[in-house]
Amino acid sequence: MANEATPKILCVGALTMDTIFRLDRLPPGPGKYIPLEAVEIAAGMASSAAASIARLGGSVSLFASTGDDEIGRRAVAELTAEGVDCSHVRSVADARSAFSIFVDAAGERVIVPYYDAGLLPAPSEIPPVIDGTFDVVMTDVRWPLAAAKVLKAAREAEVHGILDADTASLETLEMLLPLASHIVASEPAAERVTGESDPEKATVALAALYGRDGAFVSVTAGNKGSFWYDELEGEVRHMPAFEVDVVDTLAAGDVFHGTFAWALSRNYPIYQIMRFASAAAAIKCSRFGGRSGAPTKAELDAFLT
Repeated sequence: MANEATPKILCVGALTMDTIFRLDRLPPGPGKYIPLEAVEIAAGMASSAAASIARLGGSVSLFASTGDDEIGRRAVAELTAEGVDCSHVRSVADARSAFSIFVDAAGERVIVPYYDAGLLPAPSEIPPVIDGTFDVVMTDVRWPLAAAKVLKAAREAEVHGILDADTASLETLEMLLPLASHIVASEPAAERVTGESDPEKATVALAALYGRDGAFVSVTAGNKGSFWYDELEGEVRHMPAFEVDVVDTLAAGDVFHGTFAWALSRNYPIYQIMRFASAAAAIKCSRFGGRSGAPTKAELDAFLT
């Protein structure tokens, strides 16, 4: 471990500025729609996970790219204020990233992402993973060439490498999955790789493909809960989803992944890690505003007791 007292986590991937509109229902087609609420917030999969870790009291750094513009500067400033170390965030000239999101009264959403191609090439350098600076790295699939480099460095440094395996091309998923020590896949991504629509069967199939070297394999399935393969027992374990009044599901997966990384860095047993992550995601779903609904450690403890 890099530091037993204060484990350090590196998150790698997307950094965007979300504009979130809450409506009674998602727009059925062209027209004018008046939102009930609207909020702008620095987000993206890895960035939202990083902010969630900081809110839990974790030590977290972000490796991401943003445009050399006011939107990028606002995003970095906002995450820095949350307690995320953004010293590894790259500012890329002539590039810009942003996306808008609609959320309805049932908490469902439509995501319309735009990722500037100028933000996506492989980085010439990565943060000092190989030097043992970090105890855990967590990558998403939005900057795959950076994710591959960081996961390889984590394996060489013998530190945990988590992959947030969300919806992406099959080529991207098949490149990144073998590099991770801990795979936490969304239900759609697991189905894309395995062909299994049932999350429990997809967990078994994913473990058969990528769990042979001792990698931890799990699948998150929204209100169906989360599943993971217990290699010792040779069977799937299940963590039911906590019941809450759902307001906004946006960033629930990112909060789950961030909490998973935070708990893993503290060497909690896997059942407790999954319980913490599931509870944090449930709390987030009960609050509007994307990743701003992530809980503090005190809120997480109160929810679980």
